[in-house]
Amino acid sequence: MKRAIGRWAVLAAAIPLAAMGARRIGQAVEARRGSNRMSQMMHRAADAMHSMGRARKRRGRFGFR
Repeated sequence: MKRAIGRWAVLAAAIPLAAMGARRIGQAVEARRGSNRMSQMMHRAADAMHSMGRARKRRGRFGFR
């Protein structure tokens, strides 16, 4: 149990930091070389990691609201 809690705590901090790092690297590459495939991939990776941490919106019984 303690191991699982420790792993969760590390991941809770590591995912946002990795997303921030990927976004900054993508921005630095774009500033030097313009928009290219690598910078776009870094932005997509950061967006994907950011969306992983968000809680999904709960829906009602029949999928409304």
